[in-house]
Amino acid sequence: MLDLGISKMAMIGAVALIVIGPEKLPRVARTVGALLGKAQRYVADVKAEVNQAMDLDEIKKMKESVEAAGREVQKGLQSTQAGLEKDWNEATESLHSLTGSTTDSGSESTSAVMPAAYRGPHKNWRLKRGSTPRWYKSRRGVRQHVQSGAARMARYRPPRAN
Repeated sequence: MLDLGISKMAMIGAVALIVIGPEKLPRVARTVGALLGKAQRYVADVKAEVNQAMDLDEIKKMKESVEAAGREVQKGLQSTQAGLEKDWNEATESLHSLTGSTTDSGSESTSAVMPAAYRGPHKNWRLKRGSTPRWYKSRRGVRQHVQSGAARMARYRPPRAN
């Protein structure tokens, strides 16, 4: 690496002043400064790209570890679900044997144990809309009755002057 101290910089400046001349030296110094700035920006961009690539590799490794942990959790859930289903079947079999609800063929009756399928409440949007007070609707300009376009034009048409 170049070790440029103050004495070496002064020597380079003196030689440049003699070689280039005092008229062109400011323009050359601006050009050299601009080129050094561009070089520094280029080096900073390359460093940023390298850091971004390193971060991307770390993110990929982290993603793989999270996916592996997810697979392990899924396997654990499946084994737990299988155990619960086994325990449920054993409990229902013992319940059926206690109640004696088996048929002649030995098959179990699931309607006695399993509840009916849930059906959500049937909401009526007209009731919900009708719950708004009339004074609020009239103040806000909510239409109370449906009118056709022709009926609305006839209602609001200005009277004819003869």
